Amino acid sequence: MPARTPDPAPSPDSPAARRAAVLGAPIGHSLSPVLHNAAYAALGLSGWKYEAIECDAPGLPAVLDSLDADWAGLSLTMPLKRAVLPLLDRAEPLVTQVGGANTVIFGAGGRAGFNTDVPGMITTLAEAGVTQPPDALVLGAGATACAALAALHGIGTRQAAVAVRDPATAGPLLAVAERLGLAVRLVPFGADPGEPGRQLLISTVPSGAADTYAERIASGTLAPRAVVDVVYHPWPTRLAAAARQAGVAVAGGFELLLHQATGQVRLMTGQDAPAEAMRAAGLAALAQR
Repeated sequence: MPARTPDPAPSPDSPAARRAAVLGAPIGHSLSPVLHNAAYAALGLSGWKYEAIECDAPGLPAVLDSLDADWAGLSLTMPLKRAVLPLLDRAEPLVTQVGGANTVIFGAGGRAGFNTDVPGMITTLAEAGVTQPPDALVLGAGATACAALAALHGIGTRQAAVAVRDPATAGPLLAVAERLGLAVRLVPFGADPGEPGRQLLISTVPSGAADTYAERIASGTLAPRAVVDVVYHPWPTRLAAAARQAGVAVAGGFELLLHQATGQVRLMTGQDAPAEAMRAAGLAALAQR
């Protein structure tokens, strides 16, 4: 399991390939255009443009077919990370392991799929002080939870608990865990996990959905050493605020978004991403929301 951003893809076939975009539905809230356009400005790529395109899973094939040689790549949000898989010409092994690609690069080999969510999560965990295999509880069973499991596996974790509302929806996550060789124990969402000293809590659910766990941290019945909450707006969430109040290390969704975006910039442009310029632009945009 690689714990780094994949090597850059070959340069796009055409020197005019200076367009990129994030696709999803809904997509108007995305901070990705701010981050990527800030990177282009810092790198001196004055002809490059990154935009947001509203696209659902049924519309994805038509959008991909409509893109010409001016396009360098795409960022994908759910549900497109899984929907794009049969539309790719090739994909890095991590995409197959996780069952999703958040990045498409266009080049001589056609459409290539990459996943920068996992190395982005590993970097985010490291910033929260988590570099050794932790005793982890993951909230949620979607694509981001799958990336979290892959990141945990990447730092040596061999088992984790995953809190889900409906075990019947956890099939894709369990399949990812099996491919990774990671033992996953499903627990009821919101139920007392009965293990207050758990080292790491990763929330992949929407803002407000983890409030029960915030209350447990505030009361001391749940005492993780670190919390990662993938929400970046509004911030802080109740979970993050409770963790900070309890003296717990906290990493938020903005850091995760930033780190996966730096990986995408590197793949699309072939240049190292200017992370600090991207961070400053992103935080400025969030401050205005």
